[in-house]
Amino acid sequence: MHRTVVLLVVGLTPDLVGADTPHLAALASRGGLRPLATVTPAVTCTVQSTLVTGLPPSGHGAVANGWYFRDQAEVMLWRQSNRLVQGEKLWEAGKARDPGFTCAKLFWWYNMYASADWSVTPRPLYPADGRKIPDCYSHPPELRDTLTERLGTFPLFRFWGPMADITASRWIAEATRHVMTAHQPTLTLTYLPHLDYDLQRFGPDPSHPAVRQALRDVDALAGDLIVDAEAAGARVVVVSEYGITPVTEAIFINRALREAGLIAVRSELGRDVFDAGASAAFALADHQVAHIYVRDPQDIDRVRDLVAGLDGVEAVWGQAEKRVQGLDHPRAGELVAVSRADRWFAYHYWTDPARAPDYARTVDIHRKPGYDPVELFFDPALRWPKLASAWRLALRKLGQRRLMDVISAGDTALVRGSHGRLTDDPAQGPLVISSAPHLLPEGAVAATDFKALVLAHVFD
Repeated sequence: MHRTVVLLVVGLTPDLVGADTPHLAALASRGGLRPLATVTPAVTCTVQSTLVTGLPPSGHGAVANGWYFRDQAEVMLWRQSNRLVQGEKLWEAGKARDPGFTCAKLFWWYNMYASADWSVTPRPLYPADGRKIPDCYSHPPELRDTLTERLGTFPLFRFWGPMADITASRWIAEATRHVMTAHQPTLTLTYLPHLDYDLQRFGPDPSHPAVRQALRDVDALAGDLIVDAEAAGARVVVVSEYGITPVTEAIFINRALREAGLIAVRSELGRDVFDAGASAAFALADHQVAHIYVRDPQDIDRVRDLVAGLDGVEAVWGQAEKRVQGLDHPRAGELVAVSRADRWFAYHYWTDPARAPDYARTVDIHRKPGYDPVELFFDPALRWPKLASAWRLALRKLGQRRLMDVISAGDTALVRGSHGRLTDDPAQGPLVISSAPHLLPEGAVAATDFKALVLAHVFD
């Protein structure tokens, strides 16, 4: 077996590999680079599940970063149990071929209770007093203790939110280096999310100063891991999940459904609270794709016509189209909407800003019934946003119940990049780079073939 290290550099595209990514460019030059023909929706949980199972969403069931759990009548995003992903996993296939095969799965999603030998994933602590304390979860449990002692507490608030930056990716890279050295897994899967943040904040323009700096920062981390891997005789694979496209404004799909009388809300403490179970139809907005759940089949045509008529919607898929796209899984919506390349779907369902839910101005990835990229920005109305955030945090530490309401509830124009829809140009889409070019196909690598490609790197 050949030791193999897979670096998932989120948002990296062929167009972005160049002068600002000297280590990644050098790897591509001495090895090989191919476009990745990814799946729809091109979002984290869906693509990663395809990469590790070799199945389309219709096979593994991760139809988005979350979905409507019909039996519980609740929208839930960013679940963590690996048991939600159906199909044989990459590390299980490796173990079946050789019992001596081992795998470290570091910060790839659906990581809890995976059958990999070592795993680490973000997992904050939620005491009963309402606090959210940064931490991570690992298997075996003592790995978390070792990493915390060596590197400090996992920097959760630098992993996502308005303060997200290279700090979290650096922690992950150092954790990866420790696991590679201490345990020498046959296969190491690791995740470097930093570039994705600034591509959503500033758009994918490689000449933008902030994007250039983000490229240099993530390339430096990847470069260190590449050096370590190759010094240990390992092969290296770099992969990305999707390409980011520049966007202008959001599509407020749920507001349109509410105005049509299809979305139900409850009035709680003077605010409008979304009620999925009582709604005739609603959309789980996830970047440039929205799953539309329609309770009564007789309403499907009406809802399809309504959504198709919204400005910025490129397509609305029913059962036949979902089957063609490999998205016909029971977890998917009755309809799936895809935006134009320059637009994205916002989750907002309220029509009166004064009645927005209390979580609208907070970073709350589990309570919001859809993805909210505005969480990457401090509210422009805050004069001293970091000071405001620190003050709220201090009050909470003193025992006061206080919202961390530091983001905008509706300024979607802040967002400059999005993904989920397949890019029109492969040079602006995801990629695969390998230090073993003879193992790469002539053309694009299908996301469903990535599992087999990694196994070839290990067992060829």
